[in-house]
Amino acid sequence: MLSLISFLIVLGVLVLVHEFGHFITAKRLGVRVEKFSIGFGPKLFSVKRGGTEYLISAVPLGGYIKMSGDEPGEKLSNMKWEFLSRGVFDRFQIIAAGPLLNYILAFLIFSVIFMFGNPTLTSEIGGFVKDYPAEKQGALLKGDKITAVDGKGVKYWEDMTEAIRNHGEGVMKLLVERHGKVLEVEIMPTVRKAKDIFGNNVSVAQIGIIPSQKIEKVRYGFFQAVEMGYKLLMKLTYMTYKALWSVVTGRMSLKDSVSGPIGIFVLTGEFAKLGFIYLLHFIGVLSASLAIFNVLPLPILDGGHIMFLIVEKLRGKPLSVKTQEAIANVGVTLLLLFTAFVVYNDLVRFGILGKAMVLFKR
Repeated sequence: MLSLISFLIVLGVLVLVHEFGHFITAKRLGVRVEKFSIGFGPKLFSVKRGGTEYLISAVPLGGYIKMSGDEPGEKLSNMKWEFLSRGVFDRFQIIAAGPLLNYILAFLIFSVIFMFGNPTLTSEIGGFVKDYPAEKQGALLKGDKITAVDGKGVKYWEDMTEAIRNHGEGVMKLLVERHGKVLEVEIMPTVRKAKDIFGNNVSVAQIGIIPSQKIEKVRYGFFQAVEMGYKLLMKLTYMTYKALWSVVTGRMSLKDSVSGPIGIFVLTGEFAKLGFIYLLHFIGVLSASLAIFNVLPLPILDGGHIMFLIVEKLRGKPLSVKTQEAIANVGVTLLLLFTAFVVYNDLVRFGILGKAMVLFKR
């Protein structure tokens, strides 16, 4: 039940913010918004205010706004309140405002988390991986806190593991805090050839240590928190587009890099169990991802509509209605196929399909 409630709240927030971006920009520019719906399909509830019908619909996997004169081929009266009667730049602002507001939401969430306390694992050792250097060589003890790797100061687990991975060949020198004393420890890591998340071949040094699960809430002042939130958003954006390019070039598996509603449902429940701050961080990541994917130049996405506007600007007139409909139909077909693939992939990944098959055989 917690997973379902959290899933509906998270999805509702993301959709509301996205569609509100389109809605408020259209209203600001004087374009009439006839409908504002959270969800698709049959209407569950609606209320009309200021010429707009606000709806809650049955399928909570998205949302939409319906503007006056926004259908290609629709008879227009060339009035300013009609979407397609407006200039290219006005329509661009309305379309781009949805993903932009999701992007801004992610930035605000990340900044708030850094301001009020980002839960971070300390560099304290909680255990060892069997048959790896740390266990076999015996130089490190459970409860040791690593404070430097090869002369580089570290305080948190993520910084420490990154420094260890990047060490390369040869003896690794660690500074360790043990019972109030600082000791220098030398350890010979295992260096393995591996592939990173983008499919690139890399050398990774490993010593086989496990975190103690001790967490510190790392807080920053207002301006530094804003800077950290911005840096995290830029890093997430870079990694997402790099991952997409790796999928396109075949260096990264599509099935290992995408997740759909089922995956989001499962992960939302897990983060909700960990606590509000973890769920909030997950919402930030999802909001940024929604913005990033929505501006891809693919039919039926916001990015696809923006591409139509660019073509219209270059040609001096829009593509024919027939051409737009043909491209949109291809886009819908590809989206349905992709959705089916993602749902099946999630069913397999999270073991749901296997459980269902066992129940069916009974």
